[in-house]
Amino acid sequence: MGGMPVNDMPWWRWRSNVRSALHMLSDPGFQRDVWLAGVDGYGDVTDAVYRLVEDTWLDHWSAEKYVGTIFRDSQEAALVDTAVLRVLRIMHQVGPDAPVATYLEHQAWPEAVRAARDAHVRLAASDGEDPDTPPRTLDVLRIMTRSA
Repeated sequence: MGGMPVNDMPWWRWRSNVRSALHMLSDPGFQRDVWLAGVDGYGDVTDAVYRLVEDTWLDHWSAEKYVGTIFRDSQEAALVDTAVLRVLRIMHQVGPDAPVATYLEHQAWPEAVRAARDAHVRLAASDGEDPDTPPRTLDVLRIMTRSA
């Protein structure tokens, strides 16, 4: 997101939040080394899901609604919809306040991680960024979404 052309999407702040969430949800190493280890500065699974759906209401309607404002095309939107549905299904089963380990041990978690990875890779590539860079802290995300 540091090199992301933030001004080319009308709702780039929302895109930044969605990308941040997908990035964290798509990286098992990050989840193990940061979330499971309790490292400060990145939030937890619930925080990531909140960033994914808070402004966008992607828990109520399709990402297709945001093609041209948050998402560049229907393929991005479809990948995001798949990731949102898989992650929310798990959240509804385990509860939003479940420990990180409960999410990571859920039988459907690897499928949710794969869906988030597919969406993350597509959005990062569309923004000209390397999808394999480590996720940024929430403080860095706040700074980035304040400036443009």
